[in-house]
Amino acid sequence: MNEQDEHYFSADPSVPFKRESVEASVWGHDLRLVSGSGVFARGRVDIGTAVLFRETEPPAGGHVLDLGCGYGVIGLAAAVATPGITVTAVDVNERAVLLANENAATLGVADRYTACTPGQVALDTTFDEIWSNPPIRIGKQALHDLLLTWLARLAPGGRAVMVVGKNLGADSLQRWLTDQGFPTHRLASAKGFRILESHPR
Repeated sequence: MNEQDEHYFSADPSVPFKRESVEASVWGHDLRLVSGSGVFARGRVDIGTAVLFRETEPPAGGHVLDLGCGYGVIGLAAAVATPGITVTAVDVNERAVLLANENAATLGVADRYTACTPGQVALDTTFDEIWSNPPIRIGKQALHDLLLTWLARLAPGGRAVMVVGKNLGADSLQRWLTDQGFPTHRLASAKGFRILESHPR
């Protein structure tokens, strides 16, 4: 983890807050976003997320969860690319939530996009799709708990799409998810990353 990503999975990052613009072309749409210090991938789209975008098509519809949203790039790209969807984005980092909601307003999708902390999502909420560049570095047990919590909220016929570094255990995670009852296969592999697709129990 490099210095600019320090504390990105903290609820209240201690580093001084400085906004930084990010421009990205995703699924045929140009996005102008604002990131910030203390938030994952400040000032850029990280390599894993870029691979995710390049190797997939946007969600087709329904209610989408952006799990570990950071400043919002995955869920916002989905909301812009697919006008019919609604997006809930969650992150423990309150600074990330603030930036994601600001970016939604700037992009004109705030009526269909809401970023919040995990505890603000009603327990009975289900999702047609979950998209994530999951926070692998929180540790294996915490990651497993996180994924089991949210994958259990997939609606029947839904799916989760995740990008995970091969060197960070993507293949073992694929096997583990399948063993937990969430059938998981590899959609693509590029630049040392796997794109995994999981289905509900």
